[in-house]
Amino acid sequence: MKNVRLKLSKEAMQVYTYLNKQAPNSKHEGMILKALNQKIELIKVNPHFGDPMAKKLIPNECMEKYNALNLFRVELPGFWRMLYTLTNDETQI
Repeated sequence: MKNVRLKLSKEAMQVYTYLNKQAPNSKHEGMILKALNQKIELIKVNPHFGDPMAKKLIPNECMEKYNALNLFRVELPGFWRMLYTLTNDETQI
């Protein structure tokens, strides 16, 4: 099995930090953080866990800013969603 490594974008890191700060005092943020951590573990086991987006639907901003040639979507509670791309022979998310 390949070693999968997760790298958060700057924006994702800001949201993740916010959720970690708010989770002890907010049920809503705690629920999102818990689901996010669970989904991350599932993605590490199966990088194709999320729903693949059609290439024509990948926003140009994602292609340019993150060099995303593929994009996967994972639904989270509270109408949140996580987007991720696979790079480097699918060993880096």
